[in-house]
Amino acid sequence: MQADWDKADWDKLEQCLDYIRGKTEFVPLVALVLGSGLGGFAQELEAVCTVNYKDIPGFPVSTVPGHAGRFIFGYVGGTPVVCMQGRVHYYEGYAVSDVILPVRLMRRLGARILFLTNASGGVNPDYDAGDFMLITDHIMTFFPNPLIGPNMEELGTRFPDMSSVYDKDLCRIIRETAKKQAVPLREGVYVQLTGPSFETPAEVRMLGILGADAVGMSTAVEALAANHCGMRVCGVSCICNKGAGLSRTPLTHQEVQAAADRAAPVFRNMVRESIIAMNSNNNEEKNVI
Repeated sequence: MQADWDKADWDKLEQCLDYIRGKTEFVPLVALVLGSGLGGFAQELEAVCTVNYKDIPGFPVSTVPGHAGRFIFGYVGGTPVVCMQGRVHYYEGYAVSDVILPVRLMRRLGARILFLTNASGGVNPDYDAGDFMLITDHIMTFFPNPLIGPNMEELGTRFPDMSSVYDKDLCRIIRETAKKQAVPLREGVYVQLTGPSFETPAEVRMLGILGADAVGMSTAVEALAANHCGMRVCGVSCICNKGAGLSRTPLTHQEVQAAADRAAPVFRNMVRESIIAMNSNNNEEKNVI
């Protein structure tokens, strides 16, 4: 029995689920979230159904340039995937419960793996625009935790373990895929801030001292929500600019999109082959007696 305190959130989740189930019975294995400038990967899908966010009752709608705002259900090399072509952000004015609603919805649709992507700023001075970074951990101390308040037991435990959010086996698959394709792949810690302003030079220095390699305005909160409801999580960040104080030029969203666009062809191939390998790995695990 759902408690009164979260009945509105639970009802919204169920309402969104019912709407999509009225459009398709497709059951994904992988849920893929495409960040700024990376939405072109949707062309890689053999699509069977598309649902616009704005048509889903109560669902938050993307307002950021470069975020198409739709779910695409289809296959990547035979792997069933639901792709978020654009995400929603806390800085757009949504409650944090709405920011994680899409992840919870994709889990309810059947997805067991969450593959996160984003465009980020480089905190590590060795990182350059166009680099890819495998996310091995995150810092979310500066962002509202979406699990604050009584726990929604139907989704996960009250105190979820966060010692290994980014699944080591999925990280291995991405690492091996990048190596096969001769794609240089950084590895590091991603930190999420609220935005929408970019960081100051002092903030970038602080984040570096804390152990961050890249910074952005999304992703970690989604990873936390997915971990809470039992999904395996992995993520790749496209470094689209150096953080403030590490670059001589002012930071702009147009710069972020342009860098992501340049990196897109390499990104598409790497993500595609990683997803196929994840499906193969999942099938092998099923066959283990």
